[in-house]
Amino acid sequence: MAIDYLKRLDTLLENSEADLVAFVPGENMVYFTGLHFHLSERPILGLYNDQGLSFIIPELEVAKLEARPELEARRFLWADQDGYEAAFSEAVSALLPGNTSCALDGQTLRLFEWLALERAGLSAANALDIGDLFLNLRARKAPEEIANMQRAIDISEAALKATMNWARPGMTERQIADRLGAEMLERGAQGLAFLLALTGEKSGLPHGDTGDRVWGKNEFLLIDFGARYQDYPADITRTFCQGEPTAQMRAMYEAVYQANKAAREFAGPGVSCEAVDRVARAVIEEAGLGEYFIHRLGHGLGLSVHELPNIVEGNSQLLEPGMVFTIEPGVYLPGVGGVRIEDNVVVTEAGIDVLTSYPREL
Repeated sequence: MAIDYLKRLDTLLENSEADLVAFVPGENMVYFTGLHFHLSERPILGLYNDQGLSFIIPELEVAKLEARPELEARRFLWADQDGYEAAFSEAVSALLPGNTSCALDGQTLRLFEWLALERAGLSAANALDIGDLFLNLRARKAPEEIANMQRAIDISEAALKATMNWARPGMTERQIADRLGAEMLERGAQGLAFLLALTGEKSGLPHGDTGDRVWGKNEFLLIDFGARYQDYPADITRTFCQGEPTAQMRAMYEAVYQANKAAREFAGPGVSCEAVDRVARAVIEEAGLGEYFIHRLGHGLGLSVHELPNIVEGNSQLLEPGMVFTIEPGVYLPGVGGVRIEDNVVVTEAGIDVLTSYPREL
């Protein structure tokens, strides 16, 4: 199904309450134009108003615009030998005359790009930060976005199954991670969204670094990973133990397992993000492990691995159909290790669909 990017841009402009919106390369540009540009020292700026789509763009990137004639994008070109200041001045003069207001993504626009706009004549008084609007419009996923994430998940889970049939204590974290990455690529992943393998006490670091530590018998192995497919990621965590876990390790695992289950059964349309966090957290607190659950329950998933909605205490936002997010309770004991079980779910009219299916049992 073809994406109507101009319709997305019209929605963005209408909701911005500005005369023009501007955005830089990254997930927002992909979402609103389908264009992939590298964010670098060479500025590229997408601009949209009632005249249509325009780009401040270096000459060496023009071929990508020429390949997308349906966008009918106007070009304000600049060359390396001349610099970009003249292109910014030309664009501001043409698109932002007088007291025209400009809405910017303050979360991704860099200082040197803002200064170039200011030198070209854009007044700070006429600039609006709509960083949250970009993310809120992306939070409700279209069917084709969900389908791409489901494919990324299917690739990831098949790769994990193959890797765990091969992995053994005595292997290093890096060996296991490298094998998992190769398995995902062999199955059609566009790339890797995330890949972390942590063993023993290192599994107690929620975002530790994969290294050369050897996976010992009777230890936890925590794998947090995901493939990308058509720009969309999976984000899955499973925790393993090969051998005989201690009673303490089993208790940790059971608490996290039950918290994950409780959240999956509770979440749905009209439920607040913080309420889902509370339901899972209450299970872990009842097990006496609340102080070791040290992060939010989950986060939105889309073109970015971390986006809206945030499933966390203090966020009263209500879940809506089309929102995709993670449910990932965790317990991390210093000197022992950590357990995290992470699933990807999508909100429907009736509840949620769980997109991940890899076994959750220890």
